[in-house]
Amino acid sequence: MIEAALLGGLIAAGAVAAPAAAAVVIYRVLTLCAQKIAQGRSIAAISAEGREAILTRLTPTSDAAAVADADLVIEAVFEDLRVKTALWRELDGLASPTAIFATNTSSIAIRRLAEAVSGDRRQRFVGMHFFSPVPVMPLVELIRSSDTTDETVDAIRTLATDLGKKVIESADRPGFIVNRILIPFLAEAMHAFEQGVGTPEDIDTGARIGLNHPMGPLELSDFIGLDVVLGIMRVLEDGLGLDHMRPPQVLVDLVDAGHLGQKTGQGFYTYPRDKG
Repeated sequence: MIEAALLGGLIAAGAVAAPAAAAVVIYRVLTLCAQKIAQGRSIAAISAEGREAILTRLTPTSDAAAVADADLVIEAVFEDLRVKTALWRELDGLASPTAIFATNTSSIAIRRLAEAVSGDRRQRFVGMHFFSPVPVMPLVELIRSSDTTDETVDAIRTLATDLGKKVIESADRPGFIVNRILIPFLAEAMHAFEQGVGTPEDIDTGARIGLNHPMGPLELSDFIGLDVVLGIMRVLEDGLGLDHMRPPQVLVDLVDAGHLGQKTGQGFYTYPRDKG
């Protein structure tokens, strides 16, 4: 398995996967990510004993050629078509012809990403969308393109089940199932804020208490990363052509200003937050 530098995403997925795998190779791990893995922050939901066992199976590398020995390659780079296809094109020439390629994209159509690899590889190209934080969230979206074989789908479903995940299968449409539902909800909350309907605190409290959501839509957006949310909205707007998928101006302005949510300390809220 090869993963990208996405702390709290598939680095955590690798940690969860390791007990069911002989070895997990993590490709392009940023120094900060590597430090946090060593400190256990990305797998905090696992016991100390389990974390130690997992870490012995993780091998960071900066050499893409390490993919040659992988049975399964999972990609989790930024939600950008050009970035993802460039990586898949590189790895396609290095990986075993029998290796399965799985993308953790949360919104980009699988068929578009699969265009970066050879015709034979497209049969073993699939969407495997984990949800963050991976050790805690028990869901995986499985997405097949028109070329993906039943054998590939079965292999990914079996792996996800072995990892303790509930698998749902989506048609290959922008946003798949969860983000097709979630993103318009986040966008409408942002519209409510920018139109003065309520403060971020009141909008989020309304969702948590009135809708029984564990997090409000604006704090959830900050948690995901406002740049990530914006990227998904743009994919949905482009792929579906629906007005309600268009990113709210307040979101565009925050991202342009470098305010990306929790990871930068500023988004719809300022972090660390004093919730009173």
